[in-house]
Amino acid sequence: MRKLNRVTVVGASLAGLRAVQALRREGFEGELTLIGAEAHTPYNRPPLSKSVLQGDDDVSLPGAEDLGEDWLRGRRAAGLDPIGKVVTMDDGSTVHYDGLVIATGARPRRLSDHPEGVHTLRTIEDSLAVRAELNTGRRRVVVIGGGFIGGEVASTAQALGHHVTLVAGAPYPMLAAFGTDTARWLAQHHQSNGVELVSGIRVVGFEGSPRVTEVRLSDGRSIPADLVVAGMGVTPNTEWLESSGLTLDDGVVCDANLYARGASDVVAAGDVVRWPHGLYGDSMVRVEHWSNANDQGAAAALNLLAGPESAKPFADLPSFATHVHGARIQSAGLPHLADEATLVAGAFEEGRFAVGFAKNGVLVGAVAVDSPKDLIRLKRGIASGSSLGAVSA
Repeated sequence: MRKLNRVTVVGASLAGLRAVQALRREGFEGELTLIGAEAHTPYNRPPLSKSVLQGDDDVSLPGAEDLGEDWLRGRRAAGLDPIGKVVTMDDGSTVHYDGLVIATGARPRRLSDHPEGVHTLRTIEDSLAVRAELNTGRRRVVVIGGGFIGGEVASTAQALGHHVTLVAGAPYPMLAAFGTDTARWLAQHHQSNGVELVSGIRVVGFEGSPRVTEVRLSDGRSIPADLVVAGMGVTPNTEWLESSGLTLDDGVVCDANLYARGASDVVAAGDVVRWPHGLYGDSMVRVEHWSNANDQGAAAALNLLAGPESAKPFADLPSFATHVHGARIQSAGLPHLADEATLVAGAFEEGRFAVGFAKNGVLVGAVAVDSPKDLIRLKRGIASGSSLGAVSA
């Protein structure tokens, strides 16, 4: 372990917290500064689109309470000088380091005009604002985006008794992540549970002032709306790094060991990092899911302590899980890289199945619905480079 005297972690969400915990666990005794844009202690984001909307305020992250008060909360990094090893804050003050962890995450994409009643969902404040509106009586809820956030919000709002319309730009929700057959099943699952699905259409704007009354679609139609939740993906928070000289391309571009390209004292973790994944021929990936941030934060911090020459590549298998209308949907690997997909267990019409995805015959991804044991089997196959035929038997 190389000697570092001052380590700064920018970003106090899951990846940043795990980095701090790893540094302390490994015996780092130098000056440690954590910078967080939110005023809260780090908290768990997955409940924001599910249980928090239903009234459960538990978003605790184990270990977050141990941070104490010795960190910079409610403060944003505004610039980085990697030569002088200085982070400039939003108030003009500076923080010096000899080791830096970038974990600034991402923010929701937005349409240009957001009247009252149109929300994104990323922070606890966002979730509480949506919850307050859902609690005012039966609403006409329009969810923009068929991804996992949009699907979870649609499922939760429908369970609470609201009229829900889900607008997905692709022909089926989660098409890129799940493949055609599973995405088609998901579309039917939404509809059979009372969600009105509008697919293959983009949202172009809103009507109503000061409060939204309609959502305008690219085909000229409008959908009545009392409440809109936009889940149109995220953008990495890298603006503060634009003059730093670090390579930025859909995130902070890193090597396989999570070191920012060309830097020997800067690592990155979580939604903000893009790196070559060893399981996929060093294809450049950026993974936005909880498990990646959880594991990568610690890995980046340990690599920072080890130094570039002793660092270990991060090649953990990407995975995530979601609940939609009572069904547990799990994914592993990178199904979007595949050139073929095969049903390997169960049946779509039964709502319990697993699908394996392969490229050139080699397993690269998997999706399972209420079939966790099959997903475990497929995950092992992906990690070992098995053929699709081997897991289909």
